[in-house]
Amino acid sequence: MQDWGPVFVSVLLFVLLTPGLLFQVPGQHRCVEFGNFKTSGAAILIHSLLYFGLICVSLLAIKVHLYVH
Repeated sequence: MQDWGPVFVSVLLFVLLTPGLLFQVPGQHRCVEFGNFKTSGAAILIHSLLYFGLICVSLLAIKVHLYVH
């Protein structure tokens, strides 16, 4: 059996935290912008730190596991 939990969590967070796709912190004109499909260097840095933090919490602290037969 293989543990697919980290794979699914990583892909899901990557899609949800892509800057400009659902939201962007910081935005071009406001603090948070939704669905503008634009990005900046600061937004990439903030979203990368959010991704890293959420991956660490979900995989190390919560220990998400998913086994597929």
